[in-house]
Amino acid sequence: MTTTSAATAAEQAALAKLYRDFDTEHLVPLWTQLGDLMPAQPTSNARPHCWRWSTLAPMARRAGDLVPVGRGGERRAIALANPGLAGAPYVSPTMWAAIQYLGPHETAPEHRHSQNAFRFVIEGEGVWTVVDGDPVAMRRGDFLLTPGWCFHGHYNTTGKPMTWLDGLDIPFVRQTDSAFFEFGADQLDTAPTPHLSRSERLWAHPGLTPLAQHGPRPSSPIAAYRWEHTDRALTDQLELEDQGFPGVVEPGHAAIRFTNPTTGGDVLPTLRAEFHRLRPGVTTAATREVGSSVYQVFSGAGRIMLGDEEFRVEYGDLFVVPSWQPLTVIADDNAELDLFRFSDTPIFEALHQYRRETSSVVTR
Repeated sequence: MTTTSAATAAEQAALAKLYRDFDTEHLVPLWTQLGDLMPAQPTSNARPHCWRWSTLAPMARRAGDLVPVGRGGERRAIALANPGLAGAPYVSPTMWAAIQYLGPHETAPEHRHSQNAFRFVIEGEGVWTVVDGDPVAMRRGDFLLTPGWCFHGHYNTTGKPMTWLDGLDIPFVRQTDSAFFEFGADQLDTAPTPHLSRSERLWAHPGLTPLAQHGPRPSSPIAAYRWEHTDRALTDQLELEDQGFPGVVEPGHAAIRFTNPTTGGDVLPTLRAEFHRLRPGVTTAATREVGSSVYQVFSGAGRIMLGDEEFRVEYGDLFVVPSWQPLTVIADDNAELDLFRFSDTPIFEALHQYRRETSSVVTR
């Protein structure tokens, strides 16, 4: 008994020394980390959360009164910080979302960066974003692209401020140590205010590709996807459903994806963008998928059941869906519910790690 106890104590001492030596040499044994490194299913630190437009918009206006736009800060953008990510300015582990505010007759200077970006306009008009020298009008419901490493700036031609949603892959690029940044011109030519950008005139004709520009591109060459086309596509899907033709993703739920006309794939290599419309009273199937997504309510109101959380949402509100958290959306009975959505799905599809699971409709 004494010999066995002594041997056990000796083994424990040797094991303790082994672990200390691991620490000294910056080594970590797998057998102590397996549950964290290889969980049975995704367990994101990000939490389901909802940001209220009724709070965001006034705070953006306050920032407009107090914080100038110019070199150094570059943009008056207020990031949505997920409460589960230890204070990092990220809406999810891979995505950055922010409300950007540009005051009357202000100009945001030109720069470019590795990160892919888009803008979605929830309200207003009168601002142009200039992408590689091409002025692109921004209006309510428009979805606008700034692919990585394109020079871009913004200018407001009106006496009214404008606020919109920015989405970027900042945390993904930062985590992969692949970021570059470069200043552009300090002054933008704010005179051009074309109704359609050059990119739209060249590329935004359904089903038609200019032969002079033929060939796949990693990002869509269309600078702006206009609301009138998005709205018409969703309306037509629901009208065809009424006539007995297929086309909706589930009963009463129309949806479109913004695509790259040169590949048929996503508009940006790391970000997917969609628009969803639910008929009044419709409840979606509960769905969970690998990767995170962010929704903004464009019009209407309803409820969302997200993991163990339930939120009431209305105009302008934003909510984040962490990886593998089940989501159900319920539209109010009195109006259609329109939702803009963006996600990091292209990353996981490219890595062959994407998974999606849909269960039966659940209500509370």
